[in-house]
Amino acid sequence: MLKLSDILVAHKEVESFDTLLPLVQEVARSGERFFRMDVTPPYPDTPADWEDRLEAAFSGLIR
Repeated sequence: MLKLSDILVAHKEVESFDTLLPLVQEVARSGERFFRMDVTPPYPDTPADWEDRLEAAFSGLIR
């Protein structure tokens, strides 16, 4: 199971929510089947609907 906190710890170079989205897509394409959002992204540009947007990125609904 992929956890958002694991992505954030492994990729400290990410500095914005918009940079996080393609990273979540990349990890999902590597074969992860489940995604848990266990923390809120700590970026100033994190939108109110961040959970929906990350889920869409993980599920491949956005490109």
